[in-house]
Amino acid sequence: MKTLSDLRPTYVVGIGLHPYQNRSDTTYVTLGLRAVREALDDAGIAWPAVESAYVGSALLGMAVGAGMLRYLGATGIPFAQVENASASGSTSFRQAVHEVAAGFADVSLAMGVDKAEPWRVAPAKAGIASLADRLSAPFTHFAMLTQKYMTDSGATPEQVAKVAVKNHRNGAFNPYAQRQKVRTLEEVMAPPVISGALTRLQCTPVGEGAAAVIVMSEEGMKRHGIPMRRAVQVLASASRSEQPFGRENGDSSLTKATTEQAYEQSGLGPKDIDIVELHDAFSIEELLYLEVMGFCREGEAAAELEMGSFDIGGRVAVSPSGGLIAMGHPLGPTGTGQVVEVVRQLRGEAGQRQHPNARVGLTHMVGIGPVCLVHILRAATA
Repeated sequence: MKTLSDLRPTYVVGIGLHPYQNRSDTTYVTLGLRAVREALDDAGIAWPAVESAYVGSALLGMAVGAGMLRYLGATGIPFAQVENASASGSTSFRQAVHEVAAGFADVSLAMGVDKAEPWRVAPAKAGIASLADRLSAPFTHFAMLTQKYMTDSGATPEQVAKVAVKNHRNGAFNPYAQRQKVRTLEEVMAPPVISGALTRLQCTPVGEGAAAVIVMSEEGMKRHGIPMRRAVQVLASASRSEQPFGRENGDSSLTKATTEQAYEQSGLGPKDIDIVELHDAFSIEELLYLEVMGFCREGEAAAELEMGSFDIGGRVAVSPSGGLIAMGHPLGPTGTGQVVEVVRQLRGEAGQRQHPNARVGLTHMVGIGPVCLVHILRAATA
């Protein structure tokens, strides 16, 4: 099976966001076009230079791209709408990267956009009932995983809550984040309790927003006069779905398998990673995923977090954007927004959130299915 290392080098050269926010009357067209225009401006190109587009959306319905991108000009380019639950934006990025790497286009747009619409989940309409359908909502599932982690590792509720303290602190310095307020441990642990040890501030808000990136080949960069110094190379794009993992937590096992695939593709390992943006819809997820990704030993993530290992300026900066807990999780844009943050960090353009000497970043998203995507990016001048 071919990987990106077998194809031509591919780079992110433009990034853009519409701030993630609570539900509003803003149309998805306004959300999306702001992000795309910001990415085009960042790359220094005009819309007619884009040769293909992939639009990630989980909640909006059919023809999202057609109804939005026409306002930039009807250029006749091929585009497709991508739906892969929470991983929709990550998947749109993967599609654009693969198209450019394979030589079908030199310039491709990957984006995500969503509004806070009602969730319509297809498996619920499959006509095959699960024994736990009415017993375990997502927050209950993760509350149970929190309790198991604390029992197995000896971690305390306070240590788990410190994931959210860190990520709220990071989000407070991110002008695009849905939650922009530093929170104390006492505030994070205060009611309302959502389930078990998980409080409201340890759970992601689901709002609306948009994110966009411009992906180019070296040929495209030369043609459009884009300097290599601001380019970020995509070294790995790994995607996996459900398989039997025995009695282990499925999302953690799937994350482990997908991350190992990305490490193999890139020739890098956890010691090489400076920035991690991961799926922390609930605070416990950060601890679980960091362990299976190899950033610390099993059962030690809570203690490492408390020592500052995962802070900006620590051993590896985890969710410097604020993560899903503070940046927000509007579904369609989330995975693409992670790429935006990693690129910003690897360029050294993250301001107060800047992790020193960042050269390599990893993004991780899981979604209903389950599916998992992991990307590894490196500053082109590293």
